[in-house]
Amino acid sequence: MIVESSPIADTMEEFELEPLLETQTALWAVVFAGGIGTRFWPLSTPKRPKQLLALVNERPLIVDTIERLSPLVPAERVLVVTSADIADALHEAIPEVPRANMLIEPRPLGTAAALAWGAHEVAKRAGPDTVFCALHADLSVGFPGVFRDALRRAATIASSEPVLVALGATPTRCETGFGYLQPSTPFDPFISRAEGGACHVEHFVEKPTAALADTLIDKGALWNTGIFVWRARVVLDELEANTGELQHGLPKLATGDMTSFAELVTSVSIDRGLLERSRHLVVLPTECAWDDVGTWASLRRVRDLDDTGNGVMGHVHCVDASGNVIHADGCCVVAYGISGLLVVSLDGLTFVTTLERATELGPLLNSLPGSLRYNPGRNTTS
Repeated sequence: MIVESSPIADTMEEFELEPLLETQTALWAVVFAGGIGTRFWPLSTPKRPKQLLALVNERPLIVDTIERLSPLVPAERVLVVTSADIADALHEAIPEVPRANMLIEPRPLGTAAALAWGAHEVAKRAGPDTVFCALHADLSVGFPGVFRDALRRAATIASSEPVLVALGATPTRCETGFGYLQPSTPFDPFISRAEGGACHVEHFVEKPTAALADTLIDKGALWNTGIFVWRARVVLDELEANTGELQHGLPKLATGDMTSFAELVTSVSIDRGLLERSRHLVVLPTECAWDDVGTWASLRRVRDLDDTGNGVMGHVHCVDASGNVIHADGCCVVAYGISGLLVVSLDGLTFVTTLERATELGPLLNSLPGSLRYNPGRNTTS
């Protein structure tokens, strides 16, 4: 049995928790760390993917993720699902994770198939009733202690019932790029949602329109943080029952035939392929100051800001400048009399746009020559 911690302190101060008691189902983790992250061009390139960028603080995102899990989930119980082109660079950044724990996709599988592979590996290595958390490498958590407390509480739920537990965050704005979990009845009738208790999910809505997002927020929906806790056997059964895109490949995965599994599955996300379809979804609220590190504009929410609201990284001087995101990589940037802009400067290239336009760079990248799109600046291989 996994022991539940004490309630979260009102002050939300950082605190450390006792590690999980060693049981037959010690908590594992599966981290999704594939892709390049083109929304962080020009800093993110095939040779320097998003997961290796220090976007929120001085540490790369993947390093932050592994450290955030510890000591609740030690590195030897962390599996990282990634692609062959960035696997070596990722492992160099997190050498404490055993090389055998780097699950290298033969092709981009989609997060639902990546989850199935991770769950299969957890079941094979630690038993089918082992509880594990699944999360992405590109998220920000302001209160790591509160985050780990939520994982402990979610693990208690997942170990006791055949449910899928999603951590939910209270919305702070109308956000059309997130998923929304609409709570219904309390999971434990003696712990209400107002007391921080988990609830069954009435329905899940992925990337709603602005009008629908407003309606969901008014009804008390929570953001899907993309952080989940479940038993390996339970999530594999749910994927088999609900995710038709994987149905032909799952028998091959069960026999360890990864090549055939990859050939037979169709790419689909966890959100679309599982959360929208499952009837066994539970949401546990958490106030860990979660946010998605999805675009340059998101960095104004997750970085420490100066007195005039600038989120800067590197050698930057701001004078009469406010509300900007400025990233100086190996150079110096002076910002004077500007607001609401994104400035990214590296040796050989400077990129400037508004934070509003920085949320979607696809049209820009499609118009650039490949030499500039994939090899901006002169020092991207360093």
